[in-house]
Amino acid sequence: MNMGRKQLLLGFMITCLLASPAAVAGADWSMFHENAQRTGYMDQAADFTPNVWYFSTQGAIKSSPAILNKVAYFGSQDHHVYAVNLEDGTKLWDYKTEGSVISSPSISGDYLYIGSTDGYLYAQDIKNGNVKWKYKTGNSIASSPLVQNNTAYVGSDDGRIYAIYTSNGTKKWEYNTGNAVKSSPVISGDKLIIGSDDGKVYALDINTGNKSWEYTTGDKIQSSPAVMNDLVYVGSNDGKIYAINIENGTLKWNYDMGKPVVSSPTIDPNDNSLFVGADNGKIMCLDTRNGVEKWNYTASGAVKTTAAIMDNKIVFGSSGGAVYIVNKYNGNEEWTYNPGYGIINQPIESSPATYGNMIYVGADDGSLYALNNDKKTAPTSVYIYYIGGAVFIIIALLVVGRTVRNRRKNKKE
Repeated sequence: MNMGRKQLLLGFMITCLLASPAAVAGADWSMFHENAQRTGYMDQAADFTPNVWYFSTQGAIKSSPAILNKVAYFGSQDHHVYAVNLEDGTKLWDYKTEGSVISSPSISGDYLYIGSTDGYLYAQDIKNGNVKWKYKTGNSIASSPLVQNNTAYVGSDDGRIYAIYTSNGTKKWEYNTGNAVKSSPVISGDKLIIGSDDGKVYALDINTGNKSWEYTTGDKIQSSPAVMNDLVYVGSNDGKIYAINIENGTLKWNYDMGKPVVSSPTIDPNDNSLFVGADNGKIMCLDTRNGVEKWNYTASGAVKTTAAIMDNKIVFGSSGGAVYIVNKYNGNEEWTYNPGYGIINQPIESSPATYGNMIYVGADDGSLYALNNDKKTAPTSVYIYYIGGAVFIIIALLVVGRTVRNRRKNKKE
């Protein structure tokens, strides 16, 4: 949002409040989390100029950005898909679907693949957003697609997992789980791993869709799996994080987080560490080998985002409205950023993307924020203008009220 729009917004707010007699106070990663390990990190280009900024849409942003060639691609609940310049936050293009866009995009070649609650999987030209094709499923798509070998894999709330040819948008195969599939797929070898609201983790053959195995948890699985060293790691709404053998679907270990785990696990293969959040506000660091807790950190609200790793830190958001940067070895807080204030805090359920020393994350206030981790700086929130306007109005009303009282007093005398 540029300064002109801010000033217009502030002016409009002040005008509306003053006009009201009752007004007293104003209250490059190319897919979801970048790779199979879900580290959510990418080295920035050498000629990149990091700047803090925010870009505002008209709906909550729960989609996680995909980054390619200094451009962030993401969806918003205002029904649009956006392409935004990473250096200055200016819009390059947007495309309107017929539903909210919660799905995170996947980029392959010159095309972006993303789902919408209108039930379509879209293939869009990354240069201008033009649609090459769209494939209709039977219900909303909240799952984030994965593209490999000219095939896009995605789940739908119609209960099915789809494999779609990227060349022409025709179906290769589908598999019916019987319940909504909000989890996003991951591929390891010839297996596609994904969760379903039927409480099961599925391993399917990527070429045929035939089931290799399934593993049943105690509740819905909306967490997206991560794979390392022949183990599948995934959370469940039963409050547990599971480590499952990828070859046969047998359990190696599980860990009880205490509340639903919608967050997807992030793996640091260099330190055998797994980071995952839960609805009780805790983010845990577990040993990938045995599920033993290394440390935990408590945020201000539910942690539904998937953490990103940058250097010796992890980055994640919470429903309490803050972005947290904590030390990945001991869980000590490095710094935090909250774009809201007090009662106008906005949940952060978009998983952050990190690009060199920069952090990009969306919030329910409809803005995508660019933060500089090295300098620990962030853009001034739009809410400061709201608060400034409200304070100005309160002061103005107090001055007017005092003037009126003084005049009445003088008349009586």
